[in-house]
Amino acid sequence: MAPNLLDQDFTAAGPDEKWGADISYIWTKEGWLYLAVVIDLFARRVVGWSTSDRLHRALALAALRKAVVMRRPAAGLIHHSDRGSQYCSTDYQAELEALGILISMSGRGNCFDNLMVETFFKTLKSELVWRTAFETRADVAAAIGRYIDGFYNLIRRHSALDFTSPAQFEEMAVT
Repeated sequence: MAPNLLDQDFTAAGPDEKWGADISYIWTKEGWLYLAVVIDLFARRVVGWSTSDRLHRALALAALRKAVVMRRPAAGLIHHSDRGSQYCSTDYQAELEALGILISMSGRGNCFDNLMVETFFKTLKSELVWRTAFETRADVAAAIGRYIDGFYNLIRRHSALDFTSPAQFEEMAVT
């Protein structure tokens, strides 16, 4: 287990200072689909995500690896997650350590320690998942991809981001 370095301080001065990660479950007529995300807390941007019909460490690792490829974070970034077995696994923690990423974990059973990611899941479910009865895991995975990459990151406005999208907020901050 790792200490809680965030201590519910979700603010960041710029991109790739703090990431939050978690996994959510989405029901389809075929059964559960699991969604792992990595979110940059600065602009609430989903920087990595992955889906699977199995809840295992490879799911979380796939989302992390997508985030690393997309962002190329510098050493010292804080990666915050809950204490799920995927995030406590030797493989996952070794990958973070090899990249110089600091590991932070929520207190036992405290969902408020990872509030930014939990809020994203609630938004995703209220705007997409709960509005549709998905037949297959492939259907919901494709819809999630369109939602994250085509809407949430690029278009969806957030009051906490001065009513800009995560991509717009990031762009304004770095220019």
